[in-house]
This record gives sequence, structure tokens and C-alpha cells, in this order.
Amino acid sequence: MQVTITRLGHQGDGIAEGPIYVPGALPGEVVEGQLSGDVLTAPRIVTPVAARVRPPCPHARACGGCALQHAEDAFVAAWKTEITRAALAAQGIEARLRPIVTSPARSRRRAVLAGKRTKKGVIVGFHGRASDTVVPIPDCHLLHPDLMALLPPLEEVTALAGSRKGALAITVTRSLAGADVAVSGGKALDLDLRMALAALADRHRFARLSWEDEVIAQAAPPEQALGAARVAPPPGAFLQATEAGEAALISAVSETISSAKQVVDLFAGCGTFTLPAASGADVHAVESSAAMLAALDRGWRNAAGLHRVTTEARDLFRRPLMAEELARFDAAIIDPPRAGAQAQVAELARAQLPVIAAVSCNPATFARDARDLIAAGYRLDWVQPIDQFRWSPHVELAARFSRAAA
Repeated sequence: MQVTITRLGHQGDGIAEGPIYVPGALPGEVVEGQLSGDVLTAPRIVTPVAARVRPPCPHARACGGCALQHAEDAFVAAWKTEITRAALAAQGIEARLRPIVTSPARSRRRAVLAGKRTKKGVIVGFHGRASDTVVPIPDCHLLHPDLMALLPPLEEVTALAGSRKGALAITVTRSLAGADVAVSGGKALDLDLRMALAALADRHRFARLSWEDEVIAQAAPPEQALGAARVAPPPGAFLQATEAGEAALISAVSETISSAKQVVDLFAGCGTFTLPAASGADVHAVESSAAMLAALDRGWRNAAGLHRVTTEARDLFRRPLMAEELARFDAAIIDPPRAGAQAQVAELARAQLPVIAAVSCNPATFARDARDLIAAGYRLDWVQPIDQFRWSPHVELAARFSRAAA
């Protein structure tokens, strides 16, 4: 059958009337293929649009790591900006959107790879789209060259401890000291495997190798530069995906809180925003993970020239900071998970702090929380879309909220 694509879905698939989903198609294109349920399989582009380009990566067709390499950069940037605008409009919000900041190719410093043993050997790569198949990625255009250099050592890890029944999940992070590798889903550790993994980590000069959150070998703390501090996150801890994306987020947050002297950082993680903010203000960092807060605290204590930083381990979903606790601050930073932070936002609205720097990885939940702040008297001054996950449907943002008197 033949269909015309009318729009893109949130996973980057083309959508025709029906709806019929067509992977790899763009709005305005005429596509033909076989209909299977609501998906057009083996699609062939009959009439391409001008925004279509040849994917730069040879793995783009099979690999599930990217969804939009067939679209020119300007199209993807406009689409992600429109996702943000539409999410706000759905809540009745109009806001000034700044030009999107997109991370360059080959800049991902952190990724979760899959490692699987096969009859012929091992494969390390990304899963295919909507598939358990692991696709090798010897010429990936997404990952930083330092991560690409890890593929042969990770194949050795997979050969040692992988299974033909399932895939290892291998989190690889580029740190100042070298590769930080955290593996899960492998064999149970015994003495022989532990010794073999430690020897492998030493041979390939990993900064750290962790197995199911247990550190097997550490040659040096796998530190990240966060403002003036250096922080070694716990194994597998969250880190912004690219240095360019992190810099854009920090710049937006710093601009928002520039005049504050007492700042609270909610969902602080290892201090991505806490430690840069501490260059000009006292900061109270709140996060549910005690291990991440301990890493943040060590980084602060070993840095020079920063203001006071305090930490508090607290589940902000179950026990948000109340308005009375927030009253001593003159600015807040909030960077919740994808679900947003409705309960904590309600207390921020009650507290009436002069400014709030909001960071989000989900425009829909951000817009919902923004609606509640605006209803409480805040003004949404601007929104900065940020694309750290190049060629994916994922979009992040930073925003500034202020009170009328701020």
C-alpha cells in the first residue's frame, strides 16, 4: 500500500493517516510498503522531501542508537524545538524559546552498550530498533573516539563473562582518568573471574571497572570536572551525556541564579549544577542517593575557592522540601527525572522564591509543572531547548522562572 506522511511521532517515526507508523519516513513523503498491524514494513520512499539526507553513519539502518540520521540537522532542530513549544501550548503556555543547542557528532561521553556472546564470538554495540539483536558499531558517529577505542576491550569483557542467553549492559563513561566501565547482567563473580577482570582492567588501563555496582579494579578515581571541583561519581551514576550539552545547561542555570547568595539544588545528583553554583553562592544540595552526595561532598572539600556546600539525602518524591524549609533560599535549581516533580513544585510555588532555574529531560512533564508555577504567580522568562542526544527523538531544556518583583 502507499501512504503520505503527515507528521513525526515522538519516537521519530513517520505517521500517516490511520494512524500508520513508518520508521525512517519524513513529513510530506509518499511511502509504500506492506501493512502489518499499524506499521508499514519494508517501506520504500516513493517521493522524498528536501530534508532527507544520506545517513552519515553506516550503521544507521540496523542500529537502534539513532532514529533521525536520515533528516538534515536543521529539520531535526526545528522538530525538537516544536516538541517543546507544543508541550507548553498543551498547558496553555506561551514562552520565548531560545535557539536550540545541539551537541556535535562523535561527542557522547557516556553510553550503555550491549555485549553478547554468539556462536562465532562476541558482539558489542547497540540493540537494533525494537529488537533484542545486538548490532556491532565499528564506525559509530555518535560516540566520542575515546569510547570507540574501548570496543575491543569490551569484547574481551563480554567473552569472559557474557552469556549467549542474554546481553550484558555495559555503561561506559569517559573520565579525566580514563575509561569508567560498569557492567551488569553477567556471570556471578567467583575468584577466577574476579582476577581475570582485574587483570583485563589493568592491561587496558581502565580508570575503574565495576561489576553489578561492586568495584573490581580502580587505577585512579574516574573524576569529572564540575565547575572548579573534580568529582568521582559512584559506578553507573547519572552524568550528562555530552560536555557541550552539560555546558549549555550549566550556562542557562548560572544565568538564572547569578544574583543569588543562598541556593537550593533539588535532585542534585553528583553536583552538576551545585558545584558551578558554589562559585558565587552557598548551596544546599538535596538528592536521594547518599553515594552521589558523598561524591559531591568530597569534590567540594577538595576544591579551592568555593562557597559553602551542604548536602541532604532525601527522597523528594515522598518527602519534598516544604515551603517553610525553602524560605531561607533566594533561588532554586530543580532537575527532576522524566516524571517531573509535581509535589516538590507545589512547595516551590508556595515558597515564592525570587527565581527558579528548571532543567528537564521531558518537555511534557516540564510544561505540567510550569503551569503550576505560573498559576502561583511566576513568570516563565525563557526556555532553552538543548539536544544532547543527537539523532534521537529525545530533547532536554533549561528555563528561568521569576517572580514579578525579581
